[in-house]
Amino acid sequence: MKKQPAADGIVIIKKYANRRLYNTESSSYITLDHLATMTREGRDFKVVDAKTDEDITHNVLTQIIMEEESRGETMMPVNFLRQLISMYGDSMQTMVPGYLEASMDSFRRNHDQFKSAVEGAFANSPFADLAKRNLEMFDVATQAFKPGAAGGVAPATAPASKDDEIAALRSELAKLQEKVEKLG
Repeated sequence: MKKQPAADGIVIIKKYANRRLYNTESSSYITLDHLATMTREGRDFKVVDAKTDEDITHNVLTQIIMEEESRGETMMPVNFLRQLISMYGDSMQTMVPGYLEASMDSFRRNHDQFKSAVEGAFANSPFADLAKRNLEMFDVATQAFKPGAAGGVAPATAPASKDDEIAALRSELAKLQEKVEKLG
């Protein structure tokens, strides 16, 4: 098969009648899971019907969402889906895509601001490590909304040993006790 140049860094994926997906950049067959990974990594791609050259990216992305939802990792509540379906054919239908896109952009920005605020609030306290771990879990949970994000979040660097960690916690506890005594 002939390798096609990608316009503006967009990877062209061809979908054949037998439902196979062909990545023209890597000259290999891929799966929907590969496309989901590319999406999470922020890679831009376009899926075209191999026979008609019709852009079917929207349909394939919807199919990926359906597969993700069927795996038990549901993000879309039933009530939201019902509301979304009820908007089809409504006079406001044309406004919904822009509204949803703006809402997701706002969610991403709020997530980043929340993360910065929490990191600042717990800096130099015994809760700093706990806050970092919670933020890492939150990052993993919201990774679908972050284009360009890598496959996972690296865990916080651990102290050299358990003894060092215990010593650090004892030191922080002693500082807190001193502050409490001064207040009392």
